[in-house]
Order: sequence, then structure tokens, then C-alpha cells
Amino acid sequence: MLRFAGADAGKFLQGQLSNDLGRLTPGSILRAGLHNPQGRTVALLWLAAGAENEILAMLPRELVEPVASQLRKYLLRSKLVISDESAAMPLFGAWAQGARVVLPDSWALAADRAVVVGAAKTGHSGTPHMTRQQWRALDIAAGQPQVYAATSAQFVAQMLNLDCIDAICFTKGCYTGQEVIARAHYRGRVKRRMQRFESLEPCALNPGDSGQLGDGRAYRVVEALRRPDGRCEFLAVAPLPEADAEPVARAGAVARAGEPLHAQALPLTYPLPE
Repeated sequence: MLRFAGADAGKFLQGQLSNDLGRLTPGSILRAGLHNPQGRTVALLWLAAGAENEILAMLPRELVEPVASQLRKYLLRSKLVISDESAAMPLFGAWAQGARVVLPDSWALAADRAVVVGAAKTGHSGTPHMTRQQWRALDIAAGQPQVYAATSAQFVAQMLNLDCIDAICFTKGCYTGQEVIARAHYRGRVKRRMQRFESLEPCALNPGDSGQLGDGRAYRVVEALRRPDGRCEFLAVAPLPEADAEPVARAGAVARAGEPLHAQALPLTYPLPE
């Protein structure tokens, strides 16, 4: 958790992130990317409105210090303090299948998911906490990317489908990386996109891993979860398949380093731009 506190918090982040801070509403999370000048995603932030003149940003702990250091370079005379509140504000995930999550001290991530601050204080301490693996499984099923140290600055925004999950605003003013991201949006089709897969054989995958799929396409893992049977469900950036390409599938073997990874595509919960 990074805390941006001060009169210029919204104005400052508006000039740094890919989404429009005017869309930030109390009780809901707004996704936004922090990018480098080449349009590559350094971090994906979940933004939440805190107290007056306060914006909170949730991101993987390993990126908190690098992101804070990068943003402090642009503070100049802004009336703003950036602080790491990870220890003071523990976060928990809440999920209710087929129902809306309504809890105090929470922000809605989706209709059935919320992020809760200090869950032990909400009166729901008797409910088992979700594990990080359970939360990761929900992210993968929903086609929601995350950026870690191993994948920071590896992908242009559209490769992570940030334009499909409402994490980019194409009508706001300038921000770092905006020119490259806008050019990809208006001038051409992005040929590599994040897609959802499941392996047909036991394997071990982690964010940043790369290799070749059974059909010859190169891939780089964005997020992955290993199932009890050893197979993986994962999100990976890969070239979009040709419309007339024949799927290649083979099961029964254990994937080895250097060998193609045989996997089948799974549907995303949203369409990719044509």
C-alpha cells in the first residue's frame, strides 16, 4: 500500500498514470498503469479514495519501493507526501460467489470481489481468510493481469489488455508513456496480447517465465497457478493465433526445460479488440 497525501495528490497522479483520476469513486477500485517513456508497464496500481486529499495505491510489495522512488523524482514542488503504509494497513481479499461483497472498510474490485483493510476489525474474523493462491486463481479466471518485479517494464500496456479492463483513458491529458500507448491504439493492431491458457501436462510456471507453445508461438508468463494435478492455468503474452491455425495439443508428458509447452487456450471474460 502506497499513500499519496496532500492537496496535489490527484493532480500529480493524473500526470503519471494511464487512467483518469476523475473516475475514482469512493468504495471502488480504479486500475491504472504506471509506464516508462517507451509505454511499457512498470506497475499496475489499484487506486482507492482514502480520506480527504488522500489516494491509496495497492500493488505487489516487491514493487512498492521502486515505484515510490520513481514517482518521487517527479514531485518537484507538489504539495504531496508519498509513504509506504504496507505495515500499517494490512489488506485482505473478500469474495462471494454470485453475490455482491458489502463490507466496511472495503473497496469493490468487481461485483463479487473486494479488498478489505484490516479485516480483523470488520467483525468477520471468524471467516477464514482467502489465501493469495485463491485470489490469484480468481484473477486468472477473470483475465486480470498483475505486474511483478520479473515482468516490470516488459510489456506495452495493450499487451496486458489494460485497454480491455478499463485501466487506460484515451481522452485524458498527457502522462508518461502516453504517446506510445496512444499510437498503438489508433494506428495499428497489437499483435501480441495477454491470453489465458491451461497446460496439458504438469509444469511449473512463474511470472516472467518464457518459452514456446506447442503451436510454435513464443510466450511470456504474466500470472500462473499450479493445480493439484500439477498442471498450470496461466495468463501469458503471446502472438494472437491466426484465424486458420490448427490447434496443437498433446497430453500425458511432463514439460521439460527447453521443450515446447503444450497448452490449450481458455476464454477470457472480455473480448479482445479486432
